[in-house]
Amino acid sequence: MKENPFKFFCGMLLDLIYPRRCPVCDKAVKPFGNLICEECTKKIKYVKAPCCSKCGKELNDKRAIFCHDCACKEHSYDRGMALFTYPSMAESIYRFKYRGRQEYAVYYGERLAAVLGRRITELKPDALVPVPIHDSKKRQRGYNQAELIARELGRRLNIPVETNLIKRVRKTVPMKDLSAVERQNNLKRAFKICRNDVKLNTIIIVDDIYTTGSTIDAMAYEMRRAGIKRIYFVALAIGNGI
Repeated sequence: MKENPFKFFCGMLLDLIYPRRCPVCDKAVKPFGNLICEECTKKIKYVKAPCCSKCGKELNDKRAIFCHDCACKEHSYDRGMALFTYPSMAESIYRFKYRGRQEYAVYYGERLAAVLGRRITELKPDALVPVPIHDSKKRQRGYNQAELIARELGRRLNIPVETNLIKRVRKTVPMKDLSAVERQNNLKRAFKICRNDVKLNTIIIVDDIYTTGSTIDAMAYEMRRAGIKRIYFVALAIGNGI
């Protein structure tokens, strides 16, 4: 998709007035005009093969087909993929989510499109669906980080972004310190489809971090009930599982 010249000019002007911060070091990007410092590109680790055939986590055993999590659990989604290894981007994603660094989404979307774009478009999705956050959390934070990523990705790949399909109706507790069982219980009845007539056949759920898949599974379960046949996910970063 071609960049609108006026928007491009406005973006350059804003960068001059308010220099863009690097998504890795958080300093003003050098050289000017880039989305990330040249030196910081060396600090990022992309997910590399071999990967789990289900969730896309890196595998230590080249003979394995699934990671430990996916070998022990049946997921509600069809398949997933991720861009970065979580440890290499943990601080970046933390600032993105909790320190208001919304500008990082531009770099995230560009990288997702450049590295995973072909795989994403081959799935022929009807829409990208960002993982929703509870209304109270969105009011407090001011934005949904998954939605920002989805919009940047959708803009580059010319895929619609659907934000009114599913809603988080239950305020869940932070998942980072919960066990796999606690995560599942935490997400029971957390999501609700907002339409009576869903006319989507293939969707890709977009999230910032994938760990055990509990959130994606909870969403996919409701989507299956609504008649969506093919459900995939793409995550900015993926952990090692538990």
